[in-house]
Amino acid sequence: MDVTDFPDDLVQTQAAWNATYDALAAPRPRDDTTALRRRLLRLSVRLWWHPYWKTAPSVPAARTELRQLVRAHGAVQAA
Repeated sequence: MDVTDFPDDLVQTQAAWNATYDALAAPRPRDDTTALRRRLLRLSVRLWWHPYWKTAPSVPAARTELRQLVRAHGAVQAA
Protein backbone atom coordinates (compact mmCIF):
# COMPACT_ATOMS: atom_id res chain seq x y z
CA MET A 1 0.00 0.00 0.00
CA ASP A 2 1.33 3.42 -0.91
CA VAL A 3 1.49 6.29 1.55
CA THR A 4 -0.54 8.48 -0.80
CA ASP A 5 -3.50 6.11 -0.46
CA PHE A 6 -4.49 7.69 2.85
CA PRO A 7 -6.71 10.78 2.69
CA ASP A 8 -5.27 13.89 4.35
CA ASP A 9 -8.10 14.15 6.86
CA LEU A 10 -7.51 10.57 7.98
CA VAL A 11 -3.78 11.19 8.48
CA GLN A 12 -4.53 14.42 10.38
CA THR A 13 -7.06 12.66 12.59
CA GLN A 14 -4.55 9.92 13.40
CA ALA A 15 -1.91 12.56 14.22
CA ALA A 16 -4.39 14.36 16.51
CA TRP A 17 -5.26 11.02 18.15
CA ASN A 18 -1.56 10.32 18.78
CA ALA A 19 -0.99 13.80 20.25
CA THR A 20 -4.04 13.48 22.50
CA TYR A 21 -3.01 10.01 23.65
CA ASP A 22 0.52 11.22 24.42
CA ALA A 23 -0.86 14.19 26.37
CA LEU A 24 -3.12 11.89 28.37
CA ALA A 25 -0.29 9.42 29.01
CA ALA A 26 2.00 12.10 30.42
CA PRO A 27 2.79 11.69 34.13
CA ARG A 28 1.06 14.98 34.96
CA PRO A 29 -1.15 16.03 32.06
CA ARG A 30 -1.30 19.80 31.59
CA ASP A 31 -4.86 19.68 30.33
CA ASP A 32 -7.98 18.41 32.02
CA THR A 33 -7.87 14.61 31.80
CA THR A 34 -11.63 14.39 31.29
CA ALA A 35 -11.42 16.67 28.26
CA LEU A 36 -8.50 14.66 26.90
CA ARG A 37 -10.42 11.39 27.31
CA ARG A 38 -13.45 12.84 25.55
CA ARG A 39 -11.29 14.14 22.71
CA LEU A 40 -9.59 10.75 22.39
CA LEU A 41 -12.98 9.05 22.20
CA ARG A 42 -14.25 11.46 19.51
CA LEU A 43 -11.08 10.99 17.47
CA SER A 44 -11.31 7.21 17.88
CA VAL A 45 -14.83 7.24 16.46
CA ARG A 46 -13.73 9.38 13.51
CA LEU A 47 -10.83 7.03 12.82
CA TRP A 48 -12.88 3.87 13.14
CA TRP A 49 -15.78 4.97 10.93
CA HIS A 50 -13.85 6.93 8.29
CA PRO A 51 -15.21 6.16 4.78
CA TYR A 52 -11.72 5.22 3.59
CA TRP A 53 -11.93 1.86 5.38
CA LYS A 54 -14.73 0.74 3.03
CA THR A 55 -12.27 0.91 0.13
CA ALA A 56 -9.15 -0.48 1.82
CA PRO A 57 -8.21 -3.99 0.61
CA SER A 58 -7.03 -5.12 4.06
CA VAL A 59 -8.39 -2.92 6.81
CA PRO A 60 -6.32 -4.28 9.73
CA ALA A 61 -3.10 -3.93 7.75
CA ALA A 62 -4.06 -0.47 6.54
CA ARG A 63 -4.87 0.70 10.07
CA THR A 64 -1.48 -0.52 11.24
CA GLU A 65 0.27 1.16 8.33
CA LEU A 66 -1.54 4.43 9.05
CA ARG A 67 -0.43 4.36 12.70
CA GLN A 68 3.16 3.57 11.73
CA LEU A 69 3.20 6.23 9.04
CA VAL A 70 1.96 8.95 11.37
CA ARG A 71 4.33 7.91 14.17
CA ALA A 72 7.30 7.90 11.79
CA HIS A 73 6.30 11.25 10.31
CA GLY A 74 5.97 12.71 13.82
CA ALA A 75 9.40 11.38 14.78
CA VAL A 76 10.94 12.97 11.68
CA GLN A 77 9.30 16.32 12.43
CA ALA A 78 10.51 16.20 16.05
CA ALA A 79 14.11 15.56 14.99
